[in-house]
Amino acid sequence: MSALDPQGSPSGAGARIVGTGVGDGPGPDVMAADTLDGTKVVTSDGEDVGKISDIMLDVRAGRIAYAVLSEGGFLGMGTTLHAMPWSALTLDTDAKCFRVDISAQQLKDDPGFDKDHWPAMADTTWGTQVHQYYNRSPYWSATRDLDSGIDTDI
Repeated sequence: MSALDPQGSPSGAGARIVGTGVGDGPGPDVMAADTLDGTKVVTSDGEDVGKISDIMLDVRAGRIAYAVLSEGGFLGMGTTLHAMPWSALTLDTDAKCFRVDISAQQLKDDPGFDKDHWPAMADTTWGTQVHQYYNRSPYWSATRDLDSGIDTDI
């Protein structure tokens, strides 16, 4: 049996999708990454904390590793970036936003990084800390059970 995150999804799974929004063409289950850039992120206490600026892929594993939230700043100046585990996000198709299950203050307490000093995202020590901050199992610890189609933790 797989471990479940606080929203009832397998802890290593991708982003959840809620809402009734189904558009023409692809989506919301399969979408081009660039269509999600600029999507606002709303915290558990209802605060709009920024927008998705990048979606980071684990090229070797063929998975989405992180969404990068751009928070604060003006015209790119003073902006703080935050790597968020993809599984920590819920796409709300009705509100056209991502929701994350932490408070705005918790997000602001995360030191993040700036556009000129990105962390080594392939470093599992760094990645484990990020996933723990968002109460998620690291994405690389989940495997797909091909018989059942269910993600399970190793």
